[in-house]
Amino acid sequence: EYEAEHLQFPDVPESEQVLESEQGSVPLEAGILQPSDMEQFCSGPEADTVYQELLPVLEIAPAPEPPDPKTCSPREYLEYYIFPVLLPGLAGLLREAEKEKCFEGRRTKFLALDFLTEWLYNKNPKREDESFTEFFSIPFVMDWLKDHPRPPIPLSLLLSEEEASIIIQSFWRGYRVRCDSEIQQLRQWQKKLREEKHIKKVVKEFWTKQEAKGSVQNG
Repeated sequence: EYEAEHLQFPDVPESEQVLESEQGSVPLEAGILQPSDMEQFCSGPEADTVYQELLPVLEIAPAPEPPDPKTCSPREYLEYYIFPVLLPGLAGLLREAEKEKCFEGRRTKFLALDFLTEWLYNKNPKREDESFTEFFSIPFVMDWLKDHPRPPIPLSLLLSEEEASIIIQSFWRGYRVRCDSEIQQLRQWQKKLREEKHIKKVVKEFWTKQEAKGSVQNG
């Protein structure tokens, strides 16, 4: 009787052979559909009815004709004429923003509207056979920027991390060198020399003489 109550399954762990519940233990084989039940389910009239009901769902429905853009509702216009073009552009926008590390910092040189404008312009079906056009070379963009020029992009946004680190490190090394006492003495001596010898005045007179000689020779 004990062996009959605890049947061993070679491929099933013992913990899964009996389902524990608050009321008691339920044998696992009680929840398994027997072969006789499967044959009855698959060969009976109920199976034919289910198959007939699922068949229209499995068939591919023909694509509906697009509505008239002049008379259709706003929702139909968006679904048939706007979203099929705009959504791939937004997906490309997110990929490009990830490349430009827009999700890692607050300020970047990447402009989402510029990218989307360039993408939509080049993906226009009317320009299928034409070459790629950059944003600043698009005709209507050029016309707009003539009347509304943009301020220059800050250098901090144009430089890469490596280029910025090189500039910062070189400035710091120069600052540390200028802080040296001997370098400070040299700078003070140069400053005093410029004040006493009037270097700027001497250089100005020199170039004035050179320009005068050049004008005489040309004359």
